[in-house]
Amino acid sequence: MLTAADDYPVHQLPEPVAFAGSDRNFYDRYYFQGYDAAGKVFFGAALGVYPHLNIIDAAFMIQRDGVQHSVFASRHLDHERMDTRVGPIAVEVREPLKRLRVAVDDAAHNFKAVLEFTGLAAPVEEPRFTHRAGALTVLDLTRMTQGGTWEGEIALGDECLAVHGWRGARDRSWGVRPLGPRDTRAHAPAGEPQWYWLWAPLHFDDCMLFFHTNDDAQGQGWNRAAVLVPVNGGAPQKLASVRYQAAYRPGTRQLAGLRISAILPAGGEVVVELNCGEVVYKQGEGYNHPVWGHGMYHGVFETAFQTLDTRVLDPNDFTQVHLHALCSAELHRPGQAPRRGQGVVEQMIVGAHAPSGFKGLLDVAA
Repeated sequence: MLTAADDYPVHQLPEPVAFAGSDRNFYDRYYFQGYDAAGKVFFGAALGVYPHLNIIDAAFMIQRDGVQHSVFASRHLDHERMDTRVGPIAVEVREPLKRLRVAVDDAAHNFKAVLEFTGLAAPVEEPRFTHRAGALTVLDLTRMTQGGTWEGEIALGDECLAVHGWRGARDRSWGVRPLGPRDTRAHAPAGEPQWYWLWAPLHFDDCMLFFHTNDDAQGQGWNRAAVLVPVNGGAPQKLASVRYQAAYRPGTRQLAGLRISAILPAGGEVVVELNCGEVVYKQGEGYNHPVWGHGMYHGVFETAFQTLDTRVLDPNDFTQVHLHALCSAELHRPGQAPRRGQGVVEQMIVGAHAPSGFKGLLDVAA
């Protein structure tokens, strides 16, 4: 099964690129986010390839004043992994690891976008994510994260938004993670579900800071890291002794604020204080969506359009546990004046987390 990708030196197995081992849940995904300087408008996009399901799907969403407008699309992959267009949504690599283009052309709903992302520094490779529930491997993936700026425009109806110098981030991840419908085969129980995930790509004038943590139920980070990335061409600085303190909005599990601290390679503490603003539920990008979840089968080709007022949603419903919060940020480094910036905190919190006081599946902060 030879495809166009086989003419590029990208093979990872002694097989054509169409195949990626034998796990049905193998995936390869692009994710993008961007926001204006005022933190009032947010857009997100995802495009995923699932070779062993023979599916490629994509979503693009813009949110303003709590209302999301989303385009979803899915089609048969037909094994051709180099064709990254799914109906009205396309991703194009203009310059590998530097510039990418995201385009949407949904004439039926008068929704268009042409956006180009330019990285401000090379992508950061995060520690490999391997997670098991009992003996079952749930995650085994590699991810890279990159901060950058956006140029272009988004047109919805008769309104056109100019996107100039908007900040944002993207990630690329590939490997194994749950996809499509749940496996219905009976198996031994692996205990109460538990997942604690935070990811914060942050922008400041002279640098970016990337933080993430996966915690177990006791609050120990089984995958936690922070990197300070200069935007003047300097080398990234991997931070040590990474710690955080989370504050929650009463009656929810949604973050109200986050304090991150870590130690520079040369010594000295870095501290970032985040204040969380508007919430963006990620189902508008396909994550956890009841119909357009990633890897769901919709036939040979299908598209959909959705408008969702997030202000009327129950923040404690399971569908809303995966979300972003637009944030203001303040960075403190030894011997330097504080730097103000902005960014996003992504969170998905399910089950117990002792430092937060969470004991059940979805109990909330006092």
